[in-house]
Amino acid sequence: MGIFSLRRKPAADTGGLGTSLIALRLEAGDAAPVHSTVVVFNAGGHARRAAAGKVACEPGEMAVCFHPGPYTVHLTPFAAAPEWALRLRFVVDVANPRVAQQRFDLYLYSEMAERLDVEAFRVSAQSALQIELAQGALDLPPCTSLEEWHAFRAGLNQLMYTRFGVTVDDCVPVDLGDQIDFADVLKARAAEQAVAVAAAAAAESFAAAAPPAERAPVASVASVASPGAARPDAAPANARQDAFGLRRLFLELPSLSSGLRVLVLPEGLAVFQQHQALLLRLGMAALNVNTMPSLAWAAPDQPLPHEEQARRTSQTLLAVQALDEAWALLARLQLAAHALWPGLLDEADRICANLETGLAFRRAPYAPRTEPTL
Repeated sequence: MGIFSLRRKPAADTGGLGTSLIALRLEAGDAAPVHSTVVVFNAGGHARRAAAGKVACEPGEMAVCFHPGPYTVHLTPFAAAPEWALRLRFVVDVANPRVAQQRFDLYLYSEMAERLDVEAFRVSAQSALQIELAQGALDLPPCTSLEEWHAFRAGLNQLMYTRFGVTVDDCVPVDLGDQIDFADVLKARAAEQAVAVAAAAAAESFAAAAPPAERAPVASVASVASPGAARPDAAPANARQDAFGLRRLFLELPSLSSGLRVLVLPEGLAVFQQHQALLLRLGMAALNVNTMPSLAWAAPDQPLPHEEQARRTSQTLLAVQALDEAWALLARLQLAAHALWPGLLDEADRICANLETGLAFRRAPYAPRTEPTL
């Protein structure tokens, strides 16, 4: 008679959808609220959109429900001026029939775990904006003129659509001076700096202990490693970060290559050859990701030391940083005049080199260190 004690699975909490929550993973039988959209992904990552209502999934499929918005967030363009921000209002547009896969659907499948909060999206969008401004890809000078503002808005709109698949509806500068506690800002920066210093020290000590032939670059490990990266209790975190990064590379590199392939090229053999070489390098990088060795094993029946796993994870995250830069570069290429292409292709060469270097060091074999004999 135990069947009478069975309880129905609790319904998914969709209360914040459209306000503080952008997207939420649903199970078969859950009900998507009105005005939302359901995206169903099969085992191969191909997506189909459905209307709101009861979710129906086949075995091996995953369903995500999102609300198109609008949403309003505050982005800080310059970390040194937290009191000045941009009030950004964005929406998720209807499906574009001219593309095989919607960019927002790919973003959900590649980067969302169980839910996508507005605050988490704001942090990602703010980071993408700050990187573009720091590298000079976008220009927002003091006393911005109307023409400069229109150029910045065009670049920002394209960046948000190409990187995240959302459409910017409105963007205005705002003063957040009365909402910013500078003491908290300074405390947060001091904590981040302490973490970076400790991570750099741990990485340098690990590199110094290795023989010269086995040493790998560690200057950039501080930006992605944690102070406890060499501790055994950090192994699960390393495994999650490495798997997340490799999954993003596996899913997004083909889509990035497709976006680059459909660009209208300027006339000239040199640009064509550079473009073809870029596509070839991205294809080889995708093949590299598809055949990447396991994180936890140096060889069959030989577990990899935890500090070496941390090093491999840091290289994966460096490759993911190059992937994010590549998406931003694609946005610039989609708007760039033909006269700017040679310089942008040089930038693409730098990004590809960083991507290839990160993947090469992630794949690098591990040779156990042996104590010298007397």
